[in-house]
Amino acid sequence: MATNQGCKGLVPDKTLDHKFLFYFLGKSVELLNDLGTGATFKELSGGKLKEVPIPLPPLPEQQRIVALLDDAFDGIATAKANAEQNLKNARELFESHLQAVFTQRGEGWERQRIENVCESIMDCVNKTAPKVDEPTPFKMIRTTNVRGGKVNLDSVYYVTEDTYNVWTRRQTPKSGDVILTREAPLGEVGMLLSDDKVFLGQRLVSYRADPTQLDNHFLLYAFQSEDLQGQIRALGSGATVQHMRVPDSKNLKLSLPHLREQQTIVAHLDALLATTQLLESIYKQKLAALDELKKSLLHKAFNGEL
Repeated sequence: MATNQGCKGLVPDKTLDHKFLFYFLGKSVELLNDLGTGATFKELSGGKLKEVPIPLPPLPEQQRIVALLDDAFDGIATAKANAEQNLKNARELFESHLQAVFTQRGEGWERQRIENVCESIMDCVNKTAPKVDEPTPFKMIRTTNVRGGKVNLDSVYYVTEDTYNVWTRRQTPKSGDVILTREAPLGEVGMLLSDDKVFLGQRLVSYRADPTQLDNHFLLYAFQSEDLQGQIRALGSGATVQHMRVPDSKNLKLSLPHLREQQTIVAHLDALLATTQLLESIYKQKLAALDELKKSLLHKAFNGEL
């Protein structure tokens, strides 16, 4: 084979086991990265690579270390695969239950036009607000802030108070509003759970539920159901980037039980979601611990501790 530019081929001599070299390079990724230079992306020169010292025990000792690492990493790989599958199963359990709620429904559910059960449906100003570099109390929500049922305000654009007042002249977002992305990507949804001074950036629509007819958390879950997601996709247009027109955002249809049943469904889904998130946290911690174990074993291997 041949190596392309940006690649380096290392051919060990008879004193160096090739797998020992492989594990050493895996252990040395941070060191090799630090030795790289370049403004756009780092490049490790052949000269710098040649200067990297490698601990070199006798060949039989290298092979013994390799055998130990092979065995340990096989076990770690199996444990990671199991944890990743459990993580996937936990997510799928909640997702399947959510979809079942909105497909099976029950007696007394009625089909409603979303505009008829919301106090307001408000789109954004149809141009980009002028932002400022320094943080201010006035924050722009972008489509990237809306993901997986949440509106995350950790990474926002900031504007002046005058700009904020102009962009909220029709309505000021408030905690409990459900926000939908009309584009980039189409159909993401999240609930605003902050009293910060925020406003909608482009390609966003805000839904404020009528509390006498519609529970806002029920609306959030409904937006994540295949029923509404299918409607949104069907209304999407555009050859390159799918987007939904503002008038169509008011024509979506909801299947609704009575308000008390909505609240019962929300309580059940909230409890299941909390359990799912706890399991996800446990499995993510386990995956992180397995990665750390792998790093620890590599560190011990090349410090004569195995």
